[in-house]
Amino acid sequence: VSIRVGEEIVITPSGTDYDSLSAQDICVLTMDGDWVDGELLPSSETPLHIAVYRSDPEIKAIVHTHSVHATAVTTLVDALPAIHYQMIDLGGEVPVAPYATFGSVELAESVVATLPGYKAVLMKNHGSITVAKTLKKALDRAVNLEWCCEVWLKAATAGKPSTLSKDQLELAKQ
Repeated sequence: VSIRVGEEIVITPSGTDYDSLSAQDICVLTMDGDWVDGELLPSSETPLHIAVYRSDPEIKAIVHTHSVHATAVTTLVDALPAIHYQMIDLGGEVPVAPYATFGSVELAESVVATLPGYKAVLMKNHGSITVAKTLKKALDRAVNLEWCCEVWLKAATAGKPSTLSKDQLELAKQ
């Protein structure tokens, strides 16, 4: 989880249980990834967060997860189809960025190339990221994405899920 504050990024540390975190454990970095404050190592996905922030100055918060349903979907399709009108908030169908090793510059480049026009991206055999102007909205989008992935997975086990067209999503925006 991270948030951009001016030219600095506040980001959760790597490999730490969130329930045990205290304020001094949270990392503060420059947009170049240089350490400013915090007692623990920053997330292994720091290059991804920095690349996403650099790609769009409107993005102020990122939630990255390895949630079960979203991760499962990444192994099955190249995009999560628009199966519910709530996906409007994610940008419609959610694309799956090509696989790259976690923490790598290649993963960051893959996600940044896939993100334009969307507020969520799934990462092949990895997980997901959601972006927003606020941390609450990025978290809400992560929860929404996980729910949509779960619905799609359950529907796909019973048959071929119906999807919403771009026109249907546009009408639902009104």
